[in-house]
Amino acid sequence: MQAREPSDRSWRSTRLAMLLGALLCLGAVGFVWQSDTHAFGRTWFAWIGVDTAELPPGNRSGGRSPSPHGRSHDYDGDHDDHHDDGAVLELSEQARRNIGLRLVDVSVEDFARTITVPGLIAERPGRTSLSVSAPLSGIIQEVLPLVGEAVPAHAPLVELRLTHDELVERQRALLLAIEQRDVVQREIARLEDVTSSGVVPGRALLERQYELQTVEAVIRAERQALLLHGLSVTQVEQIIAERRLLSTLRVFAPPLSAEEHYVDDYHVVELSVRPGDHVSGGTQLALLADHCELYVEGRAFEQDAAALQRAADADHGIRMIVREDGELKEVSSLKILYIENRVDRESRALRFFVGLPNQMVQRRETAEGRRFHGWRFKPGQRVELLVPVEWWKERVVLPVEAVVQEGVQTFVFQQDGDVFLRREIHVEHRDQRRAVIAADGTLAPGDRVVAQGAYQLHLALKQRAHGGAETHAHHH
Repeated sequence: MQAREPSDRSWRSTRLAMLLGALLCLGAVGFVWQSDTHAFGRTWFAWIGVDTAELPPGNRSGGRSPSPHGRSHDYDGDHDDHHDDGAVLELSEQARRNIGLRLVDVSVEDFARTITVPGLIAERPGRTSLSVSAPLSGIIQEVLPLVGEAVPAHAPLVELRLTHDELVERQRALLLAIEQRDVVQREIARLEDVTSSGVVPGRALLERQYELQTVEAVIRAERQALLLHGLSVTQVEQIIAERRLLSTLRVFAPPLSAEEHYVDDYHVVELSVRPGDHVSGGTQLALLADHCELYVEGRAFEQDAAALQRAADADHGIRMIVREDGELKEVSSLKILYIENRVDRESRALRFFVGLPNQMVQRRETAEGRRFHGWRFKPGQRVELLVPVEWWKERVVLPVEAVVQEGVQTFVFQQDGDVFLRREIHVEHRDQRRAVIAADGTLAPGDRVVAQGAYQLHLALKQRAHGGAETHAHHH
């Protein structure tokens, strides 16, 4: 047993030496693989039959591997040195069209901080809707307009066959008074001839003249009675001229108010009768509307009363946001007309009213000559009102779509030649349409930033940062 001990120790020493030798060989191979510029490395690769020209560039020179887009992650120096390639994006013309890219110029302007108040487009009480009623009892013979048709002021609406006994009696009394006046006038003319010759005393002529004054007074009274019954001056004159009772009566649209109207038409909202109906005096025949100007009824919180009053006193312009064709449109320079002096007991809302000039968007005329109009704003539409409460001087203001927020960071994309740089910014305030950017030198007047498509650019940078561009390179 003692004779075998030297042999075991030598075997252990041999194995340890072989292990150390293998480790040294692996280290040498790794060193040579990292750099083929060393003379020994080139000789070694040539001895084992490997062509160094076929090795990857990074393994020959020790440089960085290229990005998936074929350029180094080191910024190429054409732009500011503090930008890295992770915040730079280049778009093809097709990509710009795909995202609907739109740019805006950075400018400095005054900004009004606003509060947003829900609103509802409403009619003007006593101005927008007008009810046309039957002046007398009768039977409807004809309804002239159609529902929805545009009719001018003083246009005929309904033809009524009169059955009102008092109106018939008044017309009869007027005609009798007119006939009696004619008789008295002829008698006066005769007496004037004979009185001048002394055959008839002048007292008879004087009595006839008094009688003529009485008849003329009756005629004037009957004329006024007919006007009070609803007949027009033209219709009364027609009765006197034709010496014939008026059997039918046309009811006309009322005149427009003294306010300025660029369209002298009513809109027929409702026709309440049809031919053959019997109506009495005061029955509604039609409902007309004048949509040239409307109200916007705003409902603010009671704590906003002071801000509303300041905006009304300073005559600041109110902006209205309305959705049209799937997009939000803005109407500016509106004025607060008045603020109610009470708060709604149930909703705790404070109502105020803003004047809204309307716009005609459609004019159509049929072959029969009937006209139809379409208005941009309609009672019942829901809108939002932006009431200014604070003014900020000289701020960089951008569309809210230009600002992208990722966690606690906020970015915009600035155009620099053919590429877009992601710039981190500080937003002082934003509303539904605009964002106020802090004037810290990040953006300057004259810079161009992406107003539409900024979020898509942000997603493209995130995808590239996670290797998405390399993974899907063959699919794009």
